[in-house]
Amino acid sequence: MPAKANEEEPGTKHVVPYKDSWAVRREGNRRITSKHRLQVTAINKAKRLARKYKADVIIHREDGTIRDRINFEES
Repeated sequence: MPAKANEEEPGTKHVVPYKDSWAVRREGNRRITSKHRLQVTAINKAKRLARKYKADVIIHREDGTIRDRINFEES
């Protein structure tokens, strides 16, 4: 059964700079999943999604470089 249009699918979640804020984006997607004023809020949202789908979170700095990676995949 296909996922609903508003339902997030499994995949690595990226916390990325977005205009003057931060966004959560699933790897391979052009569209953002959610937009947040603070990076910490975006990180928390990405962690919730990653736990649910047993995925990774990749946190980027303002310049786009990778700051951290968190793994929620099942062992």
